[in-house]
Amino acid sequence: MTGLHFFVDRSLGRRQVPDLLRADGWDLATLAEHYGIPADEDVTDVEWLRLAGQHAWPVLMKDERIRYRSAERAALLEHGVRAFCLTSGNLTGREMAELFIGHRSAIWDQAAGAGAALFAVSRTALRQVDLND
Repeated sequence: MTGLHFFVDRSLGRRQVPDLLRADGWDLATLAEHYGIPADEDVTDVEWLRLAGQHAWPVLMKDERIRYRSAERAALLEHGVRAFCLTSGNLTGREMAELFIGHRSAIWDQAAGAGAALFAVSRTALRQVDLND
């Protein structure tokens, strides 16, 4: 166990991806578990990113376009969130979990770092994305 506690965005679903990651040894919570159902559907990205930053929880998500939305990008930067985004949108729950699991070592290493960062998770690589462009 790493001591890391990940926060999982609703874009990854409430059950399958979190369950598969937990089975692989990831410590995490989903928005649904933290805020409750259906309240999790009403929580803005800015609000839950602020919470993740306050608790130093690295974030797992599917929406890499977050870097182009000024309020969400500002929340990442202001609250020092380290986020890991899948780059492919058409994946099953199992495929999404397998991508995170396939890059587990690199994700866990980067998640333990300091300061805001956004990482794109693809089949072939984990790469840092510039939040200042």
